[in-house]
Amino acid sequence: MSNTELSTIKIFLASSSELKDDREQFENFIYRQTKQYIKKGIFLELVLWEDFLDAMSQTRLQDEYNKAITDCDVFVSLFYTKVGQYTKEEFLKALSTFKANNKPLIYTYFKNAEIKIGEIKKKDILSLLDFQEELQELGHFYTKYTDINNLKHHFSEQLTKFLPQLTTGLKKKSS
Repeated sequence: MSNTELSTIKIFLASSSELKDDREQFENFIYRQTKQYIKKGIFLELVLWEDFLDAMSQTRLQDEYNKAITDCDVFVSLFYTKVGQYTKEEFLKALSTFKANNKPLIYTYFKNAEIKIGEIKKKDILSLLDFQEELQELGHFYTKYTDINNLKHHFSEQLTKFLPQLTTGLKKKSS
């Protein structure tokens, strides 16, 4: 199979630094999935903020992330004890892009695991609760996950549901 026959599905992964381990394991999961899907002509490209250059740009670096979101097919955000300013900005960019273009597909996950009370801040927890309320008002359903295996299982099920739809759309565009 030549590279011209590959359908690339871009997945943007957003989360605060507190979920670094989950993000790294999710990245490994996506690359393992890519090994399977590439045989079917599908390349899953994960877009992470860590992959961007820290070099000076004409705009804020966050604007570069936001621009990348508009080019993605899927937007995944992970939350735990807080909703960081930039992760929320990325979510809102994905939402406005979805409303305008019917993409990216938006998946929002909240980690439902033990929290050490001594390590949390009131403003962080309030940002989390406020954001969940905003999602409810938008009619956007989020998913809870207990650990990385639970997250990978859920997202794997979603992949099998949305990939045929997305790749059919890509093949129609290139024809």
